[in-house]
Formats: sequence, C-alpha cells, structure tokens
Amino acid sequence: MISAKLASGAFAALALTIAGPLSAEEETSARQEAETLGLNHIGFAVSDLEASADFFTETLGWQRAGGDPDYPAIFVTNGEMFVTLWRVTDPATATPFDRKSNVGLHHMAITVRDLTTLHELHHRFEQHPRVTIEFAPEFLGDGPTTHMMIREPSGLRLEFIVPRGRMSEDERALPNPRSRD
Repeated sequence: MISAKLASGAFAALALTIAGPLSAEEETSARQEAETLGLNHIGFAVSDLEASADFFTETLGWQRAGGDPDYPAIFVTNGEMFVTLWRVTDPATATPFDRKSNVGLHHMAITVRDLTTLHELHHRFEQHPRVTIEFAPEFLGDGPTTHMMIREPSGLRLEFIVPRGRMSEDERALPNPRSRD
C-alpha cells in the first residue's frame, strides 16, 4: 500500500496513477493533512474553441455547461470533472504547446472506466480527423495500469488511463498490449 505521507505529498498524482485509488484510511489521512481539496476545474487556452468543445462533447460524451461568448469560452463537464475552454486572442499566431520547451500544463490525465472502454476510445480517436494519437494503449511502467496519450483538435495533450484498481484479476494478468520505442 502507498503510505498516507506519500499520498498527501508532492507525489499524490503519481501515486494515484500507478496504484489506483487510495484506501479509505489513506484517503482520510490525506484529507486531514491537506489544506486544499480536490481539483475544482481546469482551464485550457485553445486555438479552435468549437472543435475542442466538440471533441469533449461529441467524442467523449461530455455535456456543455455554459460559456461566455464575449470571452469567448465554452464550459464542459462529464459530471465529475469540469473543464473551461478559452479561445486564444489570435489563433493564427498562437504558439503551440511543446511539452519539452514550455512551462505549463504537460498533460491532463482522465481515468477511464475499464480496459474495454479505453480500447473503444482508442478506436474512436483513430477515426477522428483532428486527433493525433501519441501512443496507443500500453502499460504504464511495468503495468498493469494501462494508458494512452493523444492531442485533441487544438493540440491539448490528454492521457486516458485505467488504473490497476479498476481492472479484474484476469485483466491484471494480461501481457503488455504494446511497447513504445
């Protein structure tokens, strides 16, 4: 098990990604130690507001939850997460994000229900004309946690991940689906 000290420290996101959800005891301990709580929402600056909003709503099945045409912004949610999409002032001159050169959000990781859904999403992304797949479903490290990475129409880097805690015993025993170079 992951210690509460690790789970409540700087490595909480990594611990959740690798090991899955915290035990009730670890979660209670982490909450008692933390002054801040969960992520309220995340805001992304995008070059193509409608295409990015459509990616979340049409491709992922999220819902629009408002917006501000004067800003301009569109808000989307899956009922658990809330994302604000803000169009940059001049999409033609916007600087695309480079994860190795720019300070800022490296990627957002979204937990997926199960391995079947992860593979269905991968297939959906393969069919989408403006989604770039960085890598298909594969083990994170030695697994069995499985993830994939894409870029949506505005270039946002999104990871989709199934933690080992969401897998059946049979799924945990599966071999690594792919290896990257």
